[in-house]
Amino acid sequence: MSDLMSFDAPTPNRLRVGEGIVDLATREIQMPGARTPRRVTPKAIGVLRALARVPGAVVGRAELLAEVWPDTLPTDDVLTQAVTQLRKAFGAGTVGVQAGKAYIETIAKGGYRLTVPVEVLEQGPLSAMPSEVRTTDPAFQAVHAPPPAAQPARPGHHKGLRLTAVAVLFALVAGLGVWAAVQLTRLPDHVEVGSAGPAPVSRPYRLITDAVGFEMSPSLSPDASMVAYARSGRGEAASRSSIFVQTTSTAAPRQLSRPPADAQDDLPAWSPDGREIAFARWEAGGACRVLLIAATGVGDEREIARCDGSDMLSFDWLPDGSGLLFGTMTGVADGGRLRILETSTGRWRNLDYPGAPGDVDFAPQISPDGQWIGFIRNPQMGDLWRIPVAGGTPQQITRLGAEMRGWSWAPDGDGMVFGLRVDSEARLYRASVGSGRLVDLGIEDAQSPSVAARTGQMAFVHRRPQFGLYRIEAETGDWQRLFTSSGRDSQPTLAPDGDQLVFTSDRAGRFELWWARLDDPGSLRPIEGVRPDTRQPPAWSADGRRLLLTALDEAHAPMILEVDPRRGRVERLDVPSERPAQAIYGPGDSILVIEEISNGGTALVAYERASWRPLGRIADVSQVRLDLARDRVLYTRIDASGLWSAPLSLDAAETVRLSDTVPSRWRYRSWTVTQTGQLAYLDATPSCRTRLRHFLIEEATMRGDDEVCVDPVTYSATNGFSADKDAAFIALASDDGSDIGFMTLPPAPYEPDAISKWLISLRKKAS
Repeated sequence: MSDLMSFDAPTPNRLRVGEGIVDLATREIQMPGARTPRRVTPKAIGVLRALARVPGAVVGRAELLAEVWPDTLPTDDVLTQAVTQLRKAFGAGTVGVQAGKAYIETIAKGGYRLTVPVEVLEQGPLSAMPSEVRTTDPAFQAVHAPPPAAQPARPGHHKGLRLTAVAVLFALVAGLGVWAAVQLTRLPDHVEVGSAGPAPVSRPYRLITDAVGFEMSPSLSPDASMVAYARSGRGEAASRSSIFVQTTSTAAPRQLSRPPADAQDDLPAWSPDGREIAFARWEAGGACRVLLIAATGVGDEREIARCDGSDMLSFDWLPDGSGLLFGTMTGVADGGRLRILETSTGRWRNLDYPGAPGDVDFAPQISPDGQWIGFIRNPQMGDLWRIPVAGGTPQQITRLGAEMRGWSWAPDGDGMVFGLRVDSEARLYRASVGSGRLVDLGIEDAQSPSVAARTGQMAFVHRRPQFGLYRIEAETGDWQRLFTSSGRDSQPTLAPDGDQLVFTSDRAGRFELWWARLDDPGSLRPIEGVRPDTRQPPAWSADGRRLLLTALDEAHAPMILEVDPRRGRVERLDVPSERPAQAIYGPGDSILVIEEISNGGTALVAYERASWRPLGRIADVSQVRLDLARDRVLYTRIDASGLWSAPLSLDAAETVRLSDTVPSRWRYRSWTVTQTGQLAYLDATPSCRTRLRHFLIEEATMRGDDEVCVDPVTYSATNGFSADKDAAFIALASDDGSDIGFMTLPPAPYEPDAISKWLISLRKKAS
């Protein structure tokens, strides 16, 4: 591997590739004679990055798929589509389309190679085609030109022996070819969803809504011919949402509910006989009701339950239509956990099953065979569980401790389809109840699935927000966009010195941690070898030289890394926890770690770093911060809204609850502590989708607050932000909205036996 764009050197922002100029941050390729730059997808730019590291050398298809699509099971089509986009971009202008094909050569049964020189350029706009400029960084000084003729991917000294081996290999595969082909066709077909770019990308679904704004919370009718969903607009219309119904054949929608001004109707649920729809209504004064309405829209709404004060609400119908199954109704005195409401009598009935007092069981649904109730336990860092319908011991299905975004039973009852945040997006996965095996369904930017058990068809929310970083001035409220790109930037974390910022982004084609000095935009670069875990933001050391963050290793398991961003040095810490979720620097040489435990809960543990000896422990913590102004720990909990204070020793006897409302359990990552000891908190209201509030933190309470509506119609990211006395650094959606997608749920994936796996590996090696 050459030094250019190696894994050990900082990644540049701009490259000259042949005659073209490539801006990796904006994913734009400018060719001579072209009127405007051509923008490609993040996956296409990821492929280009991989090829540009070794210009002239062949990069195998399997290697490209593994690097650019690390957590999916894609077909070769997605790679072909990415290369096609790049070729079209390089063929723009007077150079000609055929020249674009010549830039990237296909090597039969090998992969692809870049056939033109590559060099690094200094920062500058794409609009000007600059003369050759070279960086002063020694890692990037070389200009790499490929050899004049195509070369084998990995030439060896025993060519004759290798050819013989390959011939035997192909003979063996051919001998079993028909049988192997039949087996391989049973493997799941995963197709990548296209993003904005020059070439259309095939997808296994179609969008059945297209209104401006947000369509959320889809619910399919039993025969999948109709879908109900909540819809809100933009601007002034954003403060009201209504329930709409339409056919799944893209017919015009019909408004079903008529909420009063500034009310939010959401969570539609279709009755088993297809005649009624239950939904929730939150009104401006804080009232919350669960209502029934005829699916035809004829007749009045009928209230069946109150949910005032609840900040988490979920329900679904019983299979016989006699009542609704509710999840934990937090904020309500008798909210309990899973329980049943009989719609005809209004009586409540608790389900008999064991659990810890603080458990929150969310989004319950009864399996198609009527034998099980599935649900998400502790959804802030949740997993899928199930219990028998008659009650009994809960069984944990997944062990992810993740931000789940809706779920639904697969028709066979042995699968649970759910939305999961991965890197900068949400994707749909299928979990096998029997084996716990997870399969990526290959659908990007998808969440909140609703599967019709009778037909196997699925509706889901398709949302593709683009988040940018903004500095919001404390005194004036003025905005300043930082590090413009067309990717998704989030989790801006300001160093204590106020001069450095790290954030997570997919701006260069893969999800990475980025660092920059605020006074020098040209310093912006990714920290190579770090794939952040988006559940928690990074945490700086007091001197601003190092930071701790949760990242994912090659097996996609969480780990704690210590990073020196100026030097690009990364060290994995030997934290004695199998699943760490967050780490911050404690007093002296200690480190505070939130770790997941086997029963679905968490614990905050203080460790002495030299020996990793535990010093203190607090249960059920969702996020932790250090209050340097008062030498104490502030934290939120999984089981309740509010903020707690503890001494640095984590002595539970000295723990104090400072607030019982802020932060809410849903927004446990949307708060931070300033150096002056204030709590800064991001939340949303119907009239202001991004609101910034400040609270004064005292010894035993929080008091007073000032607030500013950062933006009435734009949502902020909820997984971290920063604030100091002068400004707040927030990730805001520069483009947002959602639609409802519709498709047939792919069949349960075939798990090949040992012989099939061997043949699959042979085919990959032979290609």
